[in-house]
Amino acid sequence: MIKTYYVYIMASHSGVVYIGMTNDLSRRVVEHKSDLIDGFTKKYKCHYLVYFESSNDVKVVLDREKQLKKWNRSKKLELIKTNNPTLKDLSADFVESR
Repeated sequence: MIKTYYVYIMASHSGVVYIGMTNDLSRRVVEHKSDLIDGFTKKYKCHYLVYFESSNDVKVVLDREKQLKKWNRSKKLELIKTNNPTLKDLSADFVESR
């Protein structure tokens, strides 16, 4: 079975962004939204999935996560808004069905 890996960006209402990676995007988003794990996303209420990419190669995803984390804030926001101009919570369709 081929695994899929994701690099993703969560955001808060106030505009704080968090970049992470996972092999189960739906589960991970639920964890962030429910504040199940202490840390950055819980502290800053990053509950909205605003961007994600996927690959079957974990190295590609890890490298992309590192690359995005090095970007300045404006470059990250440009990436998000280019792909999701309304900043819609992209998890709305798949998290509720879980």
